[in-house]
Amino acid sequence: MTVTIEALVPAHAADLDRLEERLGYTFTERAYLLQALVHSSWAAENDLPVIGNNERLEFLGDAVLDLAVGAALFHRFPEMREGDLSRLRAALVNTSHLARMAGALALGDHLLLGKGEDASRGRGKASILGCAYEAVVGAIFLDGGHGAAATFVERHFVPLLVQGKDAMLLLGDAKSRLQEECQERFNVTPLYQLELQEGPDHAKLFTVSVRLGDRVLARGVGSSKKEAEQQAAATALRENADFARER
Repeated sequence: MTVTIEALVPAHAADLDRLEERLGYTFTERAYLLQALVHSSWAAENDLPVIGNNERLEFLGDAVLDLAVGAALFHRFPEMREGDLSRLRAALVNTSHLARMAGALALGDHLLLGKGEDASRGRGKASILGCAYEAVVGAIFLDGGHGAAATFVERHFVPLLVQGKDAMLLLGDAKSRLQEECQERFNVTPLYQLELQEGPDHAKLFTVSVRLGDRVLARGVGSSKKEAEQQAAATALRENADFARER
């Protein structure tokens, strides 16, 4: 017999209560929230249809986050240029940052993971946590509309803008900034080299170094090569004396 998300809600009611309190949002249709917690590995092991996992909600939440964060930035920083707005949004919605947001909500404690994924510490993996956070945003959007989703996003993201705008801007498009600095100062383009790739296919971690000639400027780690490259570039800009001047 095929399982449905709606049928599973009563058995998970207490856990959903705790999560709703952490989120600061009460669902009318709790099946949306439960589905946001269902990893594909759990769905496969429990006879749940493929569309019953959280991947579709993740897709929706990604779009909602882009809009809600973009709108928050637009209104909060009226003098900021388009390029800086784009970099700041990119820093706020990348996988590593969303995983930290999920960690602050202890979202990993509520995930429904398959036995193998759970045993391999899936509750702490950035890729799984980031996707789950997006899925929760998508669930709030479906349940309460754009207003509810925007309120949730602003409540969690606006304090971060006040605390760490400059650092986030640096990370948001660090590769472009580092390239500009290297070309201006040394007439050389920095090169990125993949040094390590580990973990299963759906939750890999990449270690990348950024080099200027034979010199290693910095290393970065991320859930994608692109993210690791941005981390490496941001570290190079932040920690190397060559780039210590104001940007």
